Amino acid sequence: MRVAGLHSTMRSNNSIHCPTRCIEKIMVSESNRKIALVTGGARRIGKEIALHLHRRGFDIVLHYRSSSEDAEALTQFMCDERPDSCMTLQADIQNTQEIEKLGSTLAEHYGTLNLLVNNASGYAPTPIDHCTPSQFDDMLNANLRGPYFLVQALLPLLKNARGSIVNILDVHAERPLPGYNAYCAAKSGLTSLTRSLAVELAPQVRVNGVSPGAILWPEEGESYDTSMREETLSRTPLQRQGDPADIAGAVGFLACDAPFITGQVLIVDGGRSLVG
Repeated sequence: MRVAGLHSTMRSNNSIHCPTRCIEKIMVSESNRKIALVTGGARRIGKEIALHLHRRGFDIVLHYRSSSEDAEALTQFMCDERPDSCMTLQADIQNTQEIEKLGSTLAEHYGTLNLLVNNASGYAPTPIDHCTPSQFDDMLNANLRGPYFLVQALLPLLKNARGSIVNILDVHAERPLPGYNAYCAAKSGLTSLTRSLAVELAPQVRVNGVSPGAILWPEEGESYDTSMREETLSRTPLQRQGDPADIAGAVGFLACDAPFITGQVLIVDGGRSLVG
């Protein structure tokens, strides 16, 4: 197990990253201070979500697994904008021991959590003819089991704040992507879990989901080659690709502007799911 990299980034001309002793107790002193944890928040859509929530007044706990340089740079940027408003926390959310450590760390330093954004995910092909048990488990652990037990670990903090959870889903939970069956199944499971937990955790905690369509193409490119990208956009009623800011805005809406909404999945796909 390795849970490391817990620090706040203080305003400094030398970009000094303060170790844990600098934040022995970042206890909430202002009654209106809001804390948001964004998993996988260092890059891509997670980064945009973190920036959007920060602009809306949240202090950010920026989780990452391996993108340490990106996480530290983003933390520095946000702390330059508003001192002591972001901290990074490294953990593998596929590991339940690290999830428990993450939960205890947040409890020690904040004692409350207003918002959990389950953004971190795994994405890899698993063709049924040669998918291994390990590959299958990796997709379920990253996209379903990890978020499940992270909610469990953070539940006392979320209840204390009467907070909310926003799960980042995928339109392929409903429109399967060939060769990515384990990923699609796991995201379908997280979609179902979103609705189940909305019932189970009410009225203390609201739970919703955002389901992105064509926002950022997968980095490995294998699942969406040029021709498939062109076809996807041509069959999208808005005739264009979305932007990470579209997802961040949807998360912000569900977290801040929708106190009577729970158990819902907001599809952000330019209308693609409406057509065959």
